[in-house]
Amino acid sequence: MARISVVDDEKIIVKGLKFSLEQDGYEVDCAYDGEEAIAFAKQKEYDAMLLDVMLPKYNGYEVCNMVREFSQVPILMLTAKNDDMDKIMGFEYGADDYITKPFNILEVKARVRAIIRRAKNSDKTESKVVPEGTTEGIVIDSESRTVKIDGVEINLTAREFDILELMVNNPNKVYSRENLLQIVWGYDYPGDVRTVDVHVRRLREKIEPNPGEPKYVQTKWGIGYFYKQG
Repeated sequence: MARISVVDDEKIIVKGLKFSLEQDGYEVDCAYDGEEAIAFAKQKEYDAMLLDVMLPKYNGYEVCNMVREFSQVPILMLTAKNDDMDKIMGFEYGADDYITKPFNILEVKARVRAIIRRAKNSDKTESKVVPEGTTEGIVIDSESRTVKIDGVEINLTAREFDILELMVNNPNKVYSRENLLQIVWGYDYPGDVRTVDVHVRRLREKIEPNPGEPKYVQTKWGIGYFYKQG
């Protein structure tokens, strides 16, 4: 049975989400502020988190950022505004998906199923024994899903690791944003290509000596991104 954390300060919304998700067989824990949400995430392992942006104590972006320090639980952000900046900020802080209020409960449940399924598919990939890949100062271990640069381990999110691993295994091959969205996120992912830009920017901030002039993950203007080797 999958376990889901629902975080929103509007009790009517929480009650409705809890009822609908439990009808589908999920175990649901409810939190009504950011502090409580973080405490729950530290105490239990969840298969997904539904996280509202506007919360008391810590807002949804802050919660997402803090949770990402110790967990890669798939996070679906709930935002009251259909604003591109709200969505981009969610991705910046580590969210996997977003949905705008007022929402259709059937769409919410479909999104929950999708992010849980993607996470499980990622776990299957992690279990495969893949030879360690080494390139210049970067060492990627696909089995343990770790990345080291000059001997120092770099903390990447699941999607950042997937992007880097794909590119390192296919050096100098240019991937369009559409290609990366389909390969890394999956063909049924409802987001847009700006999701890729945000994750590549965050990846560069972690692995590049100078993110403004990337050495590893480079841009082919008008086409996409590639890992430069040689």
